[in-house]
Order: sequence, then C-alpha cells, then structure tokens
Amino acid sequence: MKIPMAEAEDRFRGVVAGIDVGGTFTDLIVLDSESGGVRIGKVPTTPDDQSRAVLSVISQSGYKASDIDLVIHGTTTTTNALLERRLAKAGLITTRGFRDVIELGRRTRPNPYGMFGSFVPLVPRDLRLEVTERVEATGKVRHPLDEEEFRQAVRSLIDAGCEGLVIHFLHAYKNPAHEIRAAEIAREMWPNGFITTGHALLSEAREYERGVTAAVNASVQPILQRYVDRLRNQLLEDGYSRDFLMMNGNGGTTSSSLVVSEAAKTVMSGPASGVIAAARTAARAGYSDLITYDMGGTSSDVALIRGSRPLISNEIEVEYAMPIHVPMVDVHTIGAGGGSIAKVNEAGLLEVGPQSAGSMPGPICFGRGGTEPTITDANLLLGRLDPERLLAVDEAVSMDALTATFEDKLARPLGVDAVEAAGAVLKIANLKMAGAIRMVSLAKGNDPRELMLYAFGGAGPLHAADLARELGIPRVFVPARPGITNAIGCVVADLQHDYVNTLNKLVHDVDSAELNGMIETQVESGLAALDAETIRPVEIRMEHSLDMQFAGQTHLIRVPIGGKVDAMDAIQTLFEEAYYKRFRVRLPEVRALIVNVNTSVIGLREPAPLADLIPRSGRAETVDEARTGTRQVWFDGAWVEAAIYEREKLPLLARIEGPAILAQFDATTVLPPGCVAEGDKEGNIIIQIRGEARD
Repeated sequence: MKIPMAEAEDRFRGVVAGIDVGGTFTDLIVLDSESGGVRIGKVPTTPDDQSRAVLSVISQSGYKASDIDLVIHGTTTTTNALLERRLAKAGLITTRGFRDVIELGRRTRPNPYGMFGSFVPLVPRDLRLEVTERVEATGKVRHPLDEEEFRQAVRSLIDAGCEGLVIHFLHAYKNPAHEIRAAEIAREMWPNGFITTGHALLSEAREYERGVTAAVNASVQPILQRYVDRLRNQLLEDGYSRDFLMMNGNGGTTSSSLVVSEAAKTVMSGPASGVIAAARTAARAGYSDLITYDMGGTSSDVALIRGSRPLISNEIEVEYAMPIHVPMVDVHTIGAGGGSIAKVNEAGLLEVGPQSAGSMPGPICFGRGGTEPTITDANLLLGRLDPERLLAVDEAVSMDALTATFEDKLARPLGVDAVEAAGAVLKIANLKMAGAIRMVSLAKGNDPRELMLYAFGGAGPLHAADLARELGIPRVFVPARPGITNAIGCVVADLQHDYVNTLNKLVHDVDSAELNGMIETQVESGLAALDAETIRPVEIRMEHSLDMQFAGQTHLIRVPIGGKVDAMDAIQTLFEEAYYKRFRVRLPEVRALIVNVNTSVIGLREPAPLADLIPRSGRAETVDEARTGTRQVWFDGAWVEAAIYEREKLPLLARIEGPAILAQFDATTVLPPGCVAEGDKEGNIIIQIRGEARD
C-alpha cells in the first residue's frame, strides 16, 4: 500500500552526501542533482573518534559541510562497541525471580563441540535487581507493581554509577502497564534519558531475547549519543546546521535527533546499507535475484536479495548469547577482509583471519608498521594489485621486503616459496568466503547457480570471479563504484520504521478483526514516527508480514501479506506455500501458528541520480585506448600476462576477455583467464564465468 505525500521536502535538490564508516576505510559519495556532478572519497577510519574521518573525507571531496544540503551517515559505533565490549554501564530491573534470564539464555554453549567456553552477560548480576510485580501470559495482572520497591531499585542503580536503565518485566509484551508506570517513575529520578522498556523496543514473546535486546539498547545509547553530539558539533563548526540521517540495520534511515532512543537498531547498519545499494543498482540494470558479497578491510558480508528486496530477519545474533530481535537485513559476516592476518598455527596449518590488521597498522603494504602478512599483501605479491594505486599508504614498502616477510612468516614453515604461500592464503580465504555464501543460499533453500553474485567493497571484485567459479555461479555483477557501495546505500535508503507484535495463536483460532486491529495499531505508530522525522518523504509505503510456523516447530518463516485480512484460510494457504517453497514438503495435517505480526512503514525519498557515477565525459572511444599495459599475474598456480585497463576510461559497452585487471580509484576487478566482462549502459560490468575451479 502506498500513500502519496502532498508536500515533500526531501528532494534531491542540491548536494546530498552519503558517508559510511567501515572498519578500515570511511567512504563518501556526494551527488549534486543540479549540476549532475558526482564526487567520491575514501580515507582511513579513525577508530578513536569516527567523526574525524567523516570530516576528513568531506574535505577530501573538495566540499565543506556548509556546501551540503543533506548528510546521510552509516556508522559502526554501536556494532564495534558491542563486539569490543566497550559499553556504557547499564542496570536492569525485572520481575522478582527472573534476574538471571538474560544469563541463562537458551541452553546453548559458546563452542557446540568444545569442552570450554566463556560468556559474560551485558549486565552483570549485581546490577540486575528484582521488584515485586507479575503479569500473567494472558495479560492479567497477578501482582501489582510495588512502586516504592521500584524506587529503591532505581536509587541503587544510580548509586552504582549506571548510565543506562533497562526495565524488563515478565509478559510485558502482552500487557505493558507495569513497564509504562515504572518508566514514568524512573524518569523522575534517572539523571538522563537513557531508559529502555523491553516492550517499547520489542513487543514480542521470548523474555530472554527481549531482555538482551533491551540490554543492548541501554548499553549503547550513551555511546551513540556522545558520537552523534560530537559529529553534530563538528559539522556545525564546518557550517552544516541541519539535521542528518543515520542508517539502521533494517536498511532504512532515521533522523539523528531520534536515532538514540532505539540505538540497538543501528547495529549492523553498515552492512545493511551496502545490501540496499546492491538491490537498487541491480534493479536499475534489470536484475532482481542476487547474492551480495561485500569484502572490506576487516570482514566480508554476504546476503540474499530476492525480487529486488533484501531478506529481513528478526533473529540476528551478533555474537554468542547476544541476540538482537529487531528487524535487520539478514547479513552473514565472517572475519575475512583485506586486512585479515595469515599465520601458521601450532599444528603447522595455514590460517586466515579472523584477526585483522585493521586500519592501524593495517597490512604490511600500507607502510604503517604492519608486520603480519594479510590478504591484501597476498594480492599485491601475486600481481593482482598495483603497488602504485594503493590507497592510504604512509610509506612505500618494497616488493622484496614483502616477499621476505611471506618467506619468513608463512613459506618456510609450510615448506613452499613465498608466491605459493600467497596463493594458499587466497585459496583459504576464498574457501571461507564461499562457505559464508553457502550459508545464505544453499542453507536456506536457494541454489547459487540460479543467482548472480553482486561483488562490492574495496576487495570484493578482487575475489568475486574465483568465488563464483567455486560455487558454480554463472555471472558476477560489479557496480560502477564497488568500493563506495555502502556510501551509495546511504543516499538511496528510505526512511523506515518497523513494528513487531506477538500473537502466538493457531491460524484457525485467530479472528481476522484481532489481526487487523494489530496491523492498524502498527500503521498508526509508523505514521506518527514518520511525522516526527525532520525529513519529509515523497510517498509512504506499507509492508506487512507474519512470522509463522507449524505447531511444535521452533524456527519461523516470514510470510508476506498484502495488508488487512478477510479470511484466515488464505493465511493458512500462504504459509503452506511458503513452507513448500523453502523445504519442498507439504504437511497439510499439521496446524499452522501465527507467532508475530510485522509491519514496515517506509517513507520513500526521491530517487538518487545514479546514472553517472563514472562520468561519461572521461570515457575513451575504444577499449584499447583504456588499456594502460600488461602485468604478470598469478592465476591457478602459474604466472600469466594480463592486460591492465583503466576502468573509468572504458567505453560503456566494452567487452574484455580475461586474463585482465580493471583498475579504478575505489577498487580493482580481477578477470581470470577464460572469463569475459561486458559493460552495460549504467556503467556496471557483468562477468561471465567460464572454466572450472582448480586445486
């Protein structure tokens, strides 16, 4: 369902900047709708204060913040805070007898097949307090909230130095009255606004997941607030006085003035923005079913797109025992990026990642003091990268020095030479990344041979053809600007607010009026949220779905619905078809259950002008004019003479046969022998994969 907006304020008039902060680089794209100009930038991320890199990359583009009409920003602030456990001190107040729910979890182990493991809950036990109150699963109040006892608990947490507060009562998703009243009391006492009620963030059954999600929110709120304030002040000093948008993990954006209240939703926003950009740019080129592969400096992210829509999940687990049950783009991440460190372990076997050299010191070839060989170093040693085109190099490192490091650290312990060791690093890295792609495709009932591999990130196009060959994927899509795709995702993303409510009833026990009432409430909440945004959309779209399962099952299947429901029999049929599509089995004798009702309220922004990401004016008339020479490149265990092309100069409809290297400012594309690359009118390159993978 779409709702047109009579007066839309967010149009691509003027200058719009998309900025994505990654683990290694901070990327920028600036679009000027009036002049048609496009500028890009890439600088090393500043982990101690990400806002410094943001201002630096704006400056690199030739703009001042005062020249920009709208900034859309994706950040890893909350994700990094969680993974590194650099969290604000948070306390939790819960129903008497349930303080240990977020620690007991789901009876799993950190290492399913190991004898040892460790787990530290987000909120330590001494900061988890209990009060008298009880709501039954039906929503009936059994014991009213003891308000004086609650006040004493709040005072104790304030005295303990807590910045964030979680109020998490049993069955509050069914009846939130106690949480609402408790929040009112807490606001009278708490020294700041960092108060999270479990039902407000996630109105869903499962006390453990709801509690952990609320604890995540309270633990990252102060950190995100400080970052937003710091960035806002720095932008203000540079002349930018407007609000800016921030990416959420669902692939949508929200105003920076609102983002902190639901800080947990910004987790995994960086990977989500890239998937959104992939869906939009591929759709423009006529492709709707994709596997996205984003390889950056620290990690690789893969996701699935069907019908030009990324798959969304409510069950993302950032790390062991840290489930975040808010709608997010379903991205699978592994520790294999350009900066991933290669080493020989105690058993004499070669390992690649998950440890990363990051941006400081970075790979050896960056010349910042790095001493451990990485995937980027291996690509350079094998001729796949040009040492003269590396970004963010402080001091040039000779190929002899790089070879000597590979010889000392890897080759000698493995009994091979340095080149063979570098080749083995790439082989293992590719196998790890192929495994991640299988997790989002084959493991979910999707044959990769029927899909296209969309490769982006600074290092994605380096490995994409080899990965596609390994997986039997027939074609690789390399966008015009693969190295800044996540930044492009920022400028194309829409405003979006998601809502989840638990129903947990058999289909045939549900009254359609009850279901429709829940949908109406979610829509009203979404429209109110959009109205509170400082940016006005041009149109509003509603998307509705149900999380369903057969009675007795654990895992959920998301079933899209058009909106309000007239007959429940139709819901049963929709689920059975979705189940068959996934598992190729029908179970007509088993009853279906509606667990959750979902609604996404999306404020569509004016489409971004993406047709000229590589200026047409700079393109050559023929392919030969874009050729800059040849270079020896290592392919399948042998050195091969490969043609080198300046991608920004290639004609739009160029056809190139491998072996070849396509070099551009933000990425390098490797075209193995036998493969063919063809350009399209949008500036993208489609690689036809030929040949079989060889050991």
